[in-house]
Amino acid sequence: MFAKLLSRFSRWNARNTDISILPILIVAVLIIMTLATGGRFLNGGNIRNLAVQLPELGLLSMAMMVVMITAGINLAIISIANFSAVIMALILTRLLPENASQLTVIMLILAAVAAGLAVSALLGFINGILVGYIEVPAVLATLGTMILYEGITLAITKGFVISNLPKEFLVIGNASILGVPVPMYILVGMAVFLAILLKRRPFGIHLYAIGSNAEAARFSGINVRKVLVKAYVFSALLAGVAAVIMLARFNSANARQGSSLLLLTVLICMLGGVDPDGGFGKVPGLLLALVILQMVTSGLNLLGIRSFATVAIWGLLLLGALTYRYWQHKRQTAAGKIRMKKE
Repeated sequence: MFAKLLSRFSRWNARNTDISILPILIVAVLIIMTLATGGRFLNGGNIRNLAVQLPELGLLSMAMMVVMITAGINLAIISIANFSAVIMALILTRLLPENASQLTVIMLILAAVAAGLAVSALLGFINGILVGYIEVPAVLATLGTMILYEGITLAITKGFVISNLPKEFLVIGNASILGVPVPMYILVGMAVFLAILLKRRPFGIHLYAIGSNAEAARFSGINVRKVLVKAYVFSALLAGVAAVIMLARFNSANARQGSSLLLLTVLICMLGGVDPDGGFGKVPGLLLALVILQMVTSGLNLLGIRSFATVAIWGLLLLGALTYRYWQHKRQTAAGKIRMKKE
């Protein structure tokens, strides 16, 4: 049995050299954190906290991954999520009549979610136009829109927090089905959808082609500009779904909620095998990296490590991931040259 499992892992490792170290890291982090916390890491409460915190960060990381595959970046995902959350919160708090029936509340919730996702798509479309058609470098375009969207959200809220949402809406972020938080089902569903989209559908294949070589993709008949716009719209929609979960979980919305998550999304993508130069990235690797980072963060919290020290550790992990990717790329290039000489 053990030999069979080892054989399967060896075959998987051969097909996924870019993320082959991640399962080993998960086991290592699990052992280290369990020993360091005296077993508290594996108690039911901590496991549940992990499951509750994973979805929003996972969705935002997938939003970042979609554009990183094209050799771009979306620094505006948090601003988009907050903008969307504020719009939904305003609809749910300002338009809900007193003594409304449950059907009315549910209809308003559906309208609010639809409006929030529509706003997200619009903001993503603006990013896509800037990057795809006006050809502003992605980092500059999304940095500018990040500040713009945050400024508009601040103007709408005047810096205040919008809270006291209907309890029916809060179910999305706090209820469980068969002991599993509802947001986890949303995360898994979106992850499966994204994996199929990237691997099986023309849109996903075009994303990889553009990230590998945009000029070659253009000469092969791919409408690069149109695909880039779609990529940023889809990225924004994933951020909008994350906004729904965040709004329901925290029962509040403001212009700067979750600002520290932006660094984490980049770190998770890098750790999960997404190439910052584009053309490479898989959903399974992203999910493994997400679990590793959340385990590290949870363990550090149990150990009483302060938040600013945790951010420093995230930075070290990002540098480590970048170094590992550079070393791996260099090794693969050298191996390719050796094969060419032999041929």
